[in-house]
Amino acid sequence: MRLVIARCSVDYVGRLTAHLPMAPRLILLKADGSVSVHADDRAFKPLNWMNPPCKLREQEGLWTVTHGKTGEQLILTMEEILHDSSHELGVDPGLRKDGVEAHLQELLAGNIATLGAGWTLIRREYPTAIGPVDILCRDHLGGTVAIEIKRRGEIDGVEQLTRYLELLNRDTLLAPVKGVFAAQEIKPQARVLAADRGIDCVTLDYDALRGIERTDTLF
Repeated sequence: MRLVIARCSVDYVGRLTAHLPMAPRLILLKADGSVSVHADDRAFKPLNWMNPPCKLREQEGLWTVTHGKTGEQLILTMEEILHDSSHELGVDPGLRKDGVEAHLQELLAGNIATLGAGWTLIRREYPTAIGPVDILCRDHLGGTVAIEIKRRGEIDGVEQLTRYLELLNRDTLLAPVKGVFAAQEIKPQARVLAADRGIDCVTLDYDALRGIERTDTLF
């Protein structure tokens, strides 16, 4: 990514025309070929931009960005360049949303006693022939419990846990194994199916697992 801070004016020439008078601005030139012009406000939204594919031609005091398909142009008249630097950012790993299943699993495993006094963790990601069980633990009586965790609990999650339980109950060292279906939100159909299979449902309070207290106010 290239970052340029310059005192410039900007003209967009194409199906529509637009003009930005001379002023200090931030110009971003990204690896995908896009060029965008920003002011020190408007949050993330640029004042003007050109999406790829486009080509930048730099001349003394004049930058011309031409779109490869439409021929539209972004013309920057450069009065003074105040900063010009390039940075290799590499491949972005993508957004990891707070509260996804892996984080819920980690939090619940670290606070397994929230399911009941005397409950203890055996291990996370307990392996089976058809995939890992999210959490395997023991209840206060020493019985084995398999927990399947979802952000949103639906019928397919109950079916998945049912298959795990069928395999785990073949292991004489673990059997009998009961199931717990845990999610931030559980659909009514999933609750009905879980009850029919003898599986308990638990609604997870994400903030409580993180140790965040809620303050309810009227206003």
